[in-house]
Amino acid sequence: MADPRPLAPQTLSVRAARTLSDPTRTPPQMLAVTPRWLLHLLPWVNVEGGTYQVNRRRLVLKQGDRIVAGLDGDNAALDADALRAIPFLREADDTLLQAVAGLLFEERHNANEFLYQEGEPGTKLYVIVSGKVEVSTTDAHGERLRLALYGDGDYFGETALRGDWRHTTSAQTLTPTVFLTLERAQLATLLAGSADLRAAHELLAALPAASEKANDYGEAAIEIASYGEGWPELQRTFVDYEEHPRQYQLNVIQTVIRLHTRVTDLYNNNYDQLREQLRLTIEGMKEREESEIINNPDFGLLHNAAPGQRLRTRSGPPTPDDFDDLLARVWKEPAFFLANPRAIAAFGRECTRRGVPPPTVSIYGSPFLTWRGVPIVPSDKLLVNRGGSSGSAGLTNILLLRVGEQKQGVVGLHQIGLAGEQQPGLSVRFMGIDDFSTASYLVTLYYSAAVLTEDALGVLEDVEVGNYHDYE
Repeated sequence: MADPRPLAPQTLSVRAARTLSDPTRTPPQMLAVTPRWLLHLLPWVNVEGGTYQVNRRRLVLKQGDRIVAGLDGDNAALDADALRAIPFLREADDTLLQAVAGLLFEERHNANEFLYQEGEPGTKLYVIVSGKVEVSTTDAHGERLRLALYGDGDYFGETALRGDWRHTTSAQTLTPTVFLTLERAQLATLLAGSADLRAAHELLAALPAASEKANDYGEAAIEIASYGEGWPELQRTFVDYEEHPRQYQLNVIQTVIRLHTRVTDLYNNNYDQLREQLRLTIEGMKEREESEIINNPDFGLLHNAAPGQRLRTRSGPPTPDDFDDLLARVWKEPAFFLANPRAIAAFGRECTRRGVPPPTVSIYGSPFLTWRGVPIVPSDKLLVNRGGSSGSAGLTNILLLRVGEQKQGVVGLHQIGLAGEQQPGLSVRFMGIDDFSTASYLVTLYYSAAVLTEDALGVLEDVEVGNYHDYE
């Protein structure tokens, strides 16, 4: 039978020994910290005076925007002023716009229905309220070629409103789609019944003649001549500028760190308490800065991409074809893609499925996937939104940027030389000690971002991140 008495200690216990040992401590860790590659890869411009003005050549042919429309319950609806997104109606008066909006008719089509085919008369304007439409044509070899992919807010067929027109393309719905349409015959009847509306319409019809003096980008043309022999009369020209260039004001992120003097006096033997408070606060502010540069409704990259630089995936997941289309839009020295890590994983799966695994490149000692030699940089600030009623596992966006002031690309903006500056554009100032022995420190970060030309930024929209493949 075993002796029930406890054994006498034979050596110093580990627990007791630990009382004489100092643990190795780490500084406070922060799960929300990310590499913030966008802030590292963006060239930064010092903005004196807090304002950055982007001077541009004058545009005489502005690009159309998307039409803000939606479903009010089960019915499609839009505000009449939203029709100004169509270049033909941009300068229309309110009376004409209200009359045109009153003619819009709701249509619903199932997936894989043809709206029209090549050679058919063009009779109506289509505004997509929800859904997806593919516009295609037939090449010289009889093959079908996709020319465009339209989605919510896009419109097409506006040429039919100006006169007799036959389609040179075909349009087919890819998903169940809701339209607001306008028949040319209805517009003609409306104008015939009102002299005022007819006069306003005729005035609009004369405006697009200015496009004859525009280059391929809509800028006022520069008249020049090219010749080999003879002495032709020289062209007379000048380069016109925008009269009201856009100005970017530096945005600000601020907070006040409060720390009792007893803490900084007594508990600084391992780590400087104030320094750690500042470090973690600055990390949080820099995370917010990257998020704002991407998502801010005023200067954020997602909201400043031109309509013509926005693409949609055909089937949902990001494929090599989609990335190629994006590169075709930002083809002048593209710097890098920016995508949520889940979107990068989804792209990798599509590449694996096609047998074209993307190569990697090392930047700052970290590996990045690439496509056509352009790095794909991760950022969790490009959010993944649940698809809601569409049943999607998650939708996000992918950006492609050209960067640098000299390349007319995307730049970050800050001001250096601030009082109490700790990093470029970031300062810390002591505010004093209150009656409760609490010291306060003001932390301020000034920043913004600017897209110098429209073709410096492209967006691949509605990217599905939840698509997987089974392999035999």
